[in-house]
Amino acid sequence: MSRGRVVVGMSGGVDSSVSAALLVEQGYDVIGVAMRLWEGETESGCCSLDDFLDARLVSEQLKIPFYVMDFRDEFRATVVANFVEEYRRGRTPNPCARCNHSVKFASFWDRARELGGEWIATGHYAQRRDGADGVELLRGADRSKDQSYFLFSMGRAALEQTLFPVGHMHKDEVRAEAERRGLPVADKPDSQEICFAPRGTHAAFVEAQPSSVPILAGAIVDDSGAELARHGGVHRFTIGQRRGLGIAAERPLYVTGIDAESGAVRVGNDADVRSAGLVAREPQWLSDPPAVGTSVTVKIRSRFEPQAAVITSISGDGFELESALLRAVAPGQAAVLYDGDRVLGGGWIRTAKAATAGATAEVGDARN
Repeated sequence: MSRGRVVVGMSGGVDSSVSAALLVEQGYDVIGVAMRLWEGETESGCCSLDDFLDARLVSEQLKIPFYVMDFRDEFRATVVANFVEEYRRGRTPNPCARCNHSVKFASFWDRARELGGEWIATGHYAQRRDGADGVELLRGADRSKDQSYFLFSMGRAALEQTLFPVGHMHKDEVRAEAERRGLPVADKPDSQEICFAPRGTHAAFVEAQPSSVPILAGAIVDDSGAELARHGGVHRFTIGQRRGLGIAAERPLYVTGIDAESGAVRVGNDADVRSAGLVAREPQWLSDPPAVGTSVTVKIRSRFEPQAAVITSISGDGFELESALLRAVAPGQAAVLYDGDRVLGGGWIRTAKAATAGATAEVGDARN
């Protein structure tokens, strides 16, 4: 007897392919769907015609129906437009989390129900479990591949209907499983995070896209306001960036602030990049919101480790927290809150709080 119909988002990669295979084996009525998100050229290893062909080949091998669904309009309106406008405003967007919120766990779920889907499934490295107070989202078992950070905005209703079949596995186990099953994508390289703008080319992409927000050039200044150089646009910078500043200096310099009104980009020492907390807006919760005074951990970039923090304010508009361990807090990025491995929810960073003297944090440099 079938365990219900599940519509699997199939990118043509090994993770979603193994996810589909596991669900077939577990007795689900599986339908494979590739999402067409971007109409332009891509070098990310995702969303290309070759990827759709790989997804179709896997579906044929698994003997499941396969469809390609067109989400280009939704993707451009909600993800690409936000990416372009945020960078032009001197902020640092997070398109993957935006896509999960607006497309993969919203529009895709609506289309899946049209196919009679009771569930949707993806190849994300995250885990879903039934807790005492309802369904919960946990970090993936493979910490090096954990994607729970990008999923905070999917919403509780979507989480209740979503499966993550490989979230309990490590990447090498997923590839071994694909090889054991003879799937043609077993050795396929991983895709990059941004499917529409290859790594290192985002500035050129932002410049080429139509937008009502102008490109704002200006000065690079030190903490005294002295001009060190000129730059071609605030969209070329992110808080904590060290490389690509175009400044010859005796000491390392980091972007510490971006003024989208004047076009000024402020640089300073490593200590100037540290913060005492942050303010986040547009909250999305996967559990009951934490109370003021709750100790949590917060992750402010996908590759940063979660850092200890305390909630100091919370409302329907957002939350504030304090932490002595934050570095490179970039407006526009997501601040995702955890209780151990469980994702509580998160919001979009509006601003950082002034640094506490002597604070340290063990994270990597933030840079484009």
